[in-house]
Amino acid sequence: MAVTEPAAAAAGTEIPPQVPPPVPPQAAPQVPPQGNRAPATGGPGGGSVVPEGILRRQAQRESAARTYARSLPIVPVRARGLTIEGADGRRYLDCLSGAGTLALGHNHPVVLEAIRGVLDSGAPLHVLDLATPVKDAFTTELFANLPPALATDARIQFCGPAGTDAVEAALKLVRTATGRSGLLAFTGAYHGMSAGALDASGGAPEVRVTRLPYPQDLRCPFGVGGPEGAELSARWTENLLDDPKGGVPAPAGMIVEPVQGEGGVLPAPDAWLRRMREITEARGIPLIADEVQTGVGRTGAFWGVDHAGVVPDVMVLSKAIGGSLPLAVIVYRADLDVWTPGAHAGTFRGNQLAMAAGTATLAFVRENRLAERAAVLGERMLAALQGLACSHPCIGDVRGRGLMIGVELVDPDTGAAAPALAAAVRQECLDRGLIVELGGRHGAVVRLLPPLTLTDEQAAAVLDRLADAIPAAVRRTH
Repeated sequence: MAVTEPAAAAAGTEIPPQVPPPVPPQAAPQVPPQGNRAPATGGPGGGSVVPEGILRRQAQRESAARTYARSLPIVPVRARGLTIEGADGRRYLDCLSGAGTLALGHNHPVVLEAIRGVLDSGAPLHVLDLATPVKDAFTTELFANLPPALATDARIQFCGPAGTDAVEAALKLVRTATGRSGLLAFTGAYHGMSAGALDASGGAPEVRVTRLPYPQDLRCPFGVGGPEGAELSARWTENLLDDPKGGVPAPAGMIVEPVQGEGGVLPAPDAWLRRMREITEARGIPLIADEVQTGVGRTGAFWGVDHAGVVPDVMVLSKAIGGSLPLAVIVYRADLDVWTPGAHAGTFRGNQLAMAAGTATLAFVRENRLAERAAVLGERMLAALQGLACSHPCIGDVRGRGLMIGVELVDPDTGAAAPALAAAVRQECLDRGLIVELGGRHGAVVRLLPPLTLTDEQAAAVLDRLADAIPAAVRRTH
């Protein structure tokens, strides 16, 4: 079943645009037909590549902790924009985008040009935390895009190259600044895989933080959903902090995702997020916004907190800010900057190539208004998927913000999460040349994270392939 009109889909007609799409300085994007193959002769060195051997050696040599490689048994050899070409010659539409890292898709010309510029200049590639023109340009562009109330008096800490280290830095910062150790976090959260970040995440095996209810509609912890559920969540938080017998001492900070990604693509209601800001501000609790996945236009605003007009005390940034290369920072209010030299450091906190690629990405998103484009196109994709849900009772919910979209699969009879069906949908999508991944509490949410350069034609192709995959997965699981 196709989401678009059958005749339009067959002809490859674009979704009627409501705003002029940006025109990136690159060739027209490809939408490979399902099952399209090219000659399997294309490794980076031009030699023949045998994907089966590579996959077999990976399974033998890599740790049991590998994840994406298990559900996506492909060997990418080339990529451009939305499209990945595997060593077997098949082409795929990539709606994983490096877990949201590739804001401009694969190998965007402005990113490649920025990287080549540094390489050709003879600039040092590794400088620890020394000042360089490349770093200065990145910081200037980043501050130009921050919420103005934060940017006017902010400090930046360059962290190790992964978002989880930036989370660790944020937690260390607020604990140092407040002299307190406790932390407020939310059910369903995901902040990374290092010790402190795992403590704050919803799957923590040992609870060493105070866990607060994150509002949602389909599985509201209070059984009501909507604005009423969000209000109850806020009241719960407020009462817990003010109850002298609540067992929660004054915490060092609260960390929140504007949209929970791994938690199942759950957008924080704007009014609720404003309440969290009011609650923390009134009690002197620093608010940390984890924008690792929601930042740089992903949700239809430059930052996820912009939807609610909230200015956090600390922002955790990674993924898209590096323009596809590893980079992570925290940005925070100057009065929190009480660290001593070396209080948080890392050998690889000065990646010049990532800073150059990040500067180009941030500027391109800003200049081409890709956040606004993501908002409009995301709304149209959500509407199309909600229409699809009307004819497929296995779709329990469709939700998201901008180009961060989730489709939760359920048992039509009980409403329970259906992880096996979701896994089957992922496989059927892959068979049709569409890469998606899963998330949510039970791994039952199909997630779409396409690049912000997604065109109307590409969006239609993504929706059509997903629409075909869902009934095929239902047949497979039965």
